[in-house]
Amino acid sequence: MVEYTNILFCTDFSEDANIAFLHALNLAKKYDAKLHILHVPHSPFQYMKHVVDEDVPEGKSTAGQTFYDQGVVDEARIKLRSSYEKKMQGFTSYEFVVACGAPDVEIIRYAKKNDIDLIVMGALGKSDLGDPDRGSTVASVSRYAHCHVMAIRNPLKQFTLPILG
Repeated sequence: MVEYTNILFCTDFSEDANIAFLHALNLAKKYDAKLHILHVPHSPFQYMKHVVDEDVPEGKSTAGQTFYDQGVVDEARIKLRSSYEKKMQGFTSYEFVVACGAPDVEIIRYAKKNDIDLIVMGALGKSDLGDPDRGSTVASVSRYAHCHVMAIRNPLKQFTLPILG
């Protein structure tokens, strides 16, 4: 029988991630597990993940970007709290975490370090919608994680395959 004691919910605040949160919270309640809520601020650079363009403190931006520092962490935590804390519905076994780096690497690193049993994330993130060449965080996490990975998609989005030939 499967038992989960530590569930990791990963968010980029996309629509799919917000739907995945409801599943992660439900599973955490069902299994009386601790819910870890992780966000890795987005970087527009593939090889410079310490420069971010998300959760930038006001007045600290250079062309909409800044170096990852405590100000970015604080802004991200505020965003996590405002997005998810009210939705906890009395559930108290959770923590908010902010990490710097490549999202797939940081998710896997955090999962191993914290004995995570299940990773829950949205099937499509913000970057998956705009730049298909950068790859999928979900695909990478699914491939390399040591535990179960659940990818939740938005049931209202319909995908069609192109007809070739």
